[in-house]
Amino acid sequence: MTYIQQLGESAKNAQGQLLTVKTARKNAALELIAKKLIENAELIKTENAKDIKNARENNMTESFIDRLTLTDARIEGMAEGVRQVTALPDPIGEVLGGGDISNGLSIVKKRVPLGVIGIIFESRPNVTVDAAALCLKSSNVCILRGGSDAINSNKCLVGIMRSALSECDIIEDAINLVEDTSREVASEMMTLREYIDVLIPRGGIGLINAVVDNSTIPVIETGAGNCHVYVDAFADINMAVEIVDNAKTQRPSVCNAIETVIVHKNIADEFYPALEKKWKDKEPKVTVIPDGTATDDDYAKEFLDYTIAAKTVKSINDAITHINRFGTRHSECIVTTDFARANKFQNEVDAAAVYVNASTRFTDGFVFGLGAEIGITTQKLHARGPMGLKELTTYKYLINGNGQIRE
Repeated sequence: MTYIQQLGESAKNAQGQLLTVKTARKNAALELIAKKLIENAELIKTENAKDIKNARENNMTESFIDRLTLTDARIEGMAEGVRQVTALPDPIGEVLGGGDISNGLSIVKKRVPLGVIGIIFESRPNVTVDAAALCLKSSNVCILRGGSDAINSNKCLVGIMRSALSECDIIEDAINLVEDTSREVASEMMTLREYIDVLIPRGGIGLINAVVDNSTIPVIETGAGNCHVYVDAFADINMAVEIVDNAKTQRPSVCNAIETVIVHKNIADEFYPALEKKWKDKEPKVTVIPDGTATDDDYAKEFLDYTIAAKTVKSINDAITHINRFGTRHSECIVTTDFARANKFQNEVDAAAVYVNASTRFTDGFVFGLGAEIGITTQKLHARGPMGLKELTTYKYLINGNGQIRE
């Protein structure tokens, strides 16, 4: 039996035990995880510093290093996410429907966990905690496979969480880390249908496509975010500038940051100079690829950095067409004072989250009140948008009779 098969078998065995753990004990473990994250902040930062050092030696970009870095504030943010998950109602066991049918059978539709969830993600150590907390609360066992760039951080975080499980008399194998980060092991993980019920990739389009193309396990896609702000002909210029600035520069390395600004031609002569003034002295400098220079490849690219493409359009229909062609169905925004045009945009743009007069940066499970998030899914089946507890469940039917047979 290979390394990843052994991990899968341990996870499958743990799933049966986790199903018997009541809400109070799961919550106690989550509370202890949050506490231990804060208590071990210095250890976490020490291990994280090793990953950052390696990243700099490998000449990784600053946006990559930003995604990798754990500060006191980010550790507190992870702990707060866990606390929020603790406070949420436990979805497991919720009755979704049912009733008695004519032959006397009683049918109940009940919410249950997905089972063993494999999560393949890139160098964002906070995902390790978010995913584990959500899986634990929803009675799912997780197998976490982060990138090699964050291996020291992830080993530290998982060790802390497994110790909390042990102290709360919950099997440690409810949370598992793939410590062998080779591509061979990742490829084998994508074929473990005997042990893993669903795979969730979280990262760039390359990672997501690799999992979708190679997995024999059902996949829920998350992560890729080619997002846009459309500045309508009836936009408030100052509002539009602030929203575009926030959506691009507040944290450009994340999936809900925008990659293209689309501007109606009737307002372009006012908007572009105003945006240029806003970014004139900004550091790091924002590189704008202007309309006429930007190519289809630019419009399709998730820069994840201080680069943005610009597109000038003749109508709102052109803006919607552009977004539906190049967007990844993640988060899109219109800035306008016209209600009818806002309504049209929200109805016709194909995305998980469609904003009017607000930054796309709000697409986040924490912000939406879901606690942490397992990711933001851009597909339409099984879940869409930020994935919280309920999105990590399915259902089954419980049927009770008194001797009925079908004729």
